[in-house]
Amino acid sequence: MSVERQVGWWEAMSVYLTRRQIIILVMGFASGLPLLLTLSTLSYWLSKVGVDKTTIGLFTLVGIPYTLKFAWSPIIDHLRLPLIGRIGRRKSWLFLCQAGLVAVIFLMGRTDPTIDPEFTAILAILVAFFSASQDIVIDAYRIEILRDDEQGAGAGTTQVGYRIGMLLAGAGVTAMSDFIDWPTIFAILAIAAALCAAFTLFVPEPQRRGVETAKRKSYADWLNQAAVRPFADFMGRRGWIVILLFILFYKYGDAFGGAMANPFYVELGFTGTEIAAISKLYGVIATLVGGVLGGLIVARYGLFRTLLVGGVLQAVTNLLFSYLAMMGNDLLWLGVAITADNLAGGVAAAALVAYLSGLCNVAFTATQYALFSSFMAQGRTILSSGSGWFADHLDWVTFWALTTVMAIPGLLLLFWIAKLYPQGMTAKPPTAAGAAVLPT
Repeated sequence: MSVERQVGWWEAMSVYLTRRQIIILVMGFASGLPLLLTLSTLSYWLSKVGVDKTTIGLFTLVGIPYTLKFAWSPIIDHLRLPLIGRIGRRKSWLFLCQAGLVAVIFLMGRTDPTIDPEFTAILAILVAFFSASQDIVIDAYRIEILRDDEQGAGAGTTQVGYRIGMLLAGAGVTAMSDFIDWPTIFAILAIAAALCAAFTLFVPEPQRRGVETAKRKSYADWLNQAAVRPFADFMGRRGWIVILLFILFYKYGDAFGGAMANPFYVELGFTGTEIAAISKLYGVIATLVGGVLGGLIVARYGLFRTLLVGGVLQAVTNLLFSYLAMMGNDLLWLGVAITADNLAGGVAAAALVAYLSGLCNVAFTATQYALFSSFMAQGRTILSSGSGWFADHLDWVTFWALTTVMAIPGLLLLFWIAKLYPQGMTAKPPTAAGAAVLPT
């Protein structure tokens, strides 16, 4: 198994207390805000207006840009924008993506999915496109400003900010929908996205080191550096196919069940306020605790143990939803199931983000992380698009038990990777030893 250095709890906690982590916290918020607008918030909106579960499941396909972002990540990774690029290569791309999100989120609130579902879907796809592009920049920024020993804490901080953003787009939207019309709700979310864009203008551009900075002599040279070498670098590592399969299946069971969570709650008769209070608010708090705990466990015990514990717990806790299905409309058991599931999911997510960050060669940070996260997104989009069909043809007890079984392949692949890399999980090449830092 992996051999990784253990540190004391205070040393593990101290990595959270830096200026870099605060910046990452806000960027995590910006990343989490638009995600639910193409996932659970969208499914809640559709289920409340009476759309059938099979159609709601198919709507997960609007998140396809998350699965394809590696295709345009080389452009974002290596091309400096004209004019606005003066504020910094990473910052200019981030600001452009966030400006796009502000406009599209505002417009999405002006649609009616019962009258014109195609237009709603188009705008949701655009939200996913700008959100996925924003994630490319944010992930690269995080990896470049943190040392290797800070990546675990950075993953935890990212999860905290990410979940706070999802809290607004989830609990906030669900609760507000009982009292406020949808156009106003989306306008509020657009304002939040605009504040994130303003914050971007004031953060420092990371100074990259240990990477190639010479100007390309030709278009062919640029294309090789931007679009060929990042993938060739990763494919040159031992067991790269196994690594991609692990990324795909590690959280697949959770993603498959998550696509049907809101229709499940609605069908059990819970109100929007109840769902917001327990699932979107209390549940997110549990996820935040899990994310911070996951970062600490990574720093204290290493990646393999944290990934194993998180993977097992997120599979087992899905069975609590099977029990909730038998209990029916029971707020206590809804709280128990969501708390346990989100706590486990937070630990697993923090460990997975730390793992993906450690895989990246800093010469190709944005492109390689986009590749990894694209594979991870396949689970919650394309592979989960049939979840509505299963929910329509199975009872809820069986459906949630099935999501537990779906977690087994990811755990088996984890042991395979640990066997391939007994000295450490990240499989990082020697050329990735450098890291970028913030200017002093």
